[in-house]
Amino acid sequence: MTVTAPEETPAVRRGERLSALAQQHGALVALIVIATVASFSFDSFATEGNLKNMALTSAFPALIALGMTFVIITGGIDLSVGSVFVLGGVLAAWGSQHGALVGLLVPLAVCGLIGLVNGLLVARTGLAPFIVTLATMLAARGLMLNITDEGATTYLIGKNSVLSRQLGQGELLGIGVPVWITVALFVLGAVVLRRTRFGQRVYAVGGNEDAAALMGAPVARTKATVYVISSLTAGLAGILNAAWLASGVTILGFGMELDAIAAVVIGGTLLSGGLGYVSGSLVGVLLLKVIQNIINQIGTLDSAYQQVVSGAFLVLVIIAQTWLGRRRRVA
Repeated sequence: MTVTAPEETPAVRRGERLSALAQQHGALVALIVIATVASFSFDSFATEGNLKNMALTSAFPALIALGMTFVIITGGIDLSVGSVFVLGGVLAAWGSQHGALVGLLVPLAVCGLIGLVNGLLVARTGLAPFIVTLATMLAARGLMLNITDEGATTYLIGKNSVLSRQLGQGELLGIGVPVWITVALFVLGAVVLRRTRFGQRVYAVGGNEDAAALMGAPVARTKATVYVISSLTAGLAGILNAAWLASGVTILGFGMELDAIAAVVIGGTLLSGGLGYVSGSLVGVLLLKVIQNIINQIGTLDSAYQQVVSGAFLVLVIIAQTWLGRRRRVA
C-alpha cells in the first residue's frame, strides 16, 4: 500500500510563512509597541539623552549576546561569559598601565584562550557544555580575584589613555564608539552566519550533528570556533566597558550570562539549536533594556521587577516558540 503525502495547499504554505515571520520578528514587534507606548507615557523616554544612554549601555550586553547566538545555534550554551566579561575589563585596565595595545591584546588573548578551552572540551571530549562552561566560569572569576587581590585592588585607566578617550568615551556623529563597534560586529556576524560556509556549518551542526558529520562538515572544529567567538565578544565587551568607566570594576558580570541567553532566546533563536538570528538577539537586548528603562521611569518599582518581567517574557517566548514549531511541523 502506497501512502501519499498530503498536498501542500496555499493556505498551508501561508501558515508556515506566518509562523516563521512570527518566530523571527515577534520580538521586534513587541519592541516597537512597548517603545511607542513608553514614548507617549513618559516625557523623558524618547529624549535624545535617554536614547543615547540606552544605546550605549546596551552595547556591552549586546556583544555578549552576539557570541552567545553562535553557541546556541549549535545547540550549546556558554555560562562563562559573565566572568569572562569582568575578567576582560580587569585585564584591560591592568594592561593599560603598559600601553593601550597591551590593554587591548592581553584580555583578548586570555579570553580567547578560555573560549578555546571551552570549545575543545565540548567538541573533543563530549562533555556537556553546561558543565564545561560552569567550570570555566568559576576559573575566570577566580583568576580575576587573584589579579585584584580578592577584589581589593581596582585598576584605573588614565583619562588620557587611547582606550578611555577614544575607544570607551569617544563619539562619532554624536554616538558612542562602543555602539558603532557593536553595530559593525552584528553586521559582520549576520554576514558570517548567512553568507559563508562556516555559517552554514553552524546551522547544520545545531540542526543535526550526526547528519552534518555525514555531509563532511568539520563538526568539532565548528563547535570549538563558536566558543572562541563567544569568549572573544564577551572579552571585548569587558574591554569597552572598562574603557567607558575608566576602570576595571570587579563587581560586574554577575548574571550577565543569563541575560544574554534570555535576549538570544527572546530574539527567536531556538535553545535546541539549528535556528537563530543575530538581528533577533540585538532586538532581544534592546527589548530588555527598554523594559528596564520603563521600570526606572516609573520610579516606584524596585529594580528587581526587571528580573521578574524578563523571566515572564522568557517563559512566554519559549511557549510561543514551542507552539510555532509544532504548528510548522504539522503544516
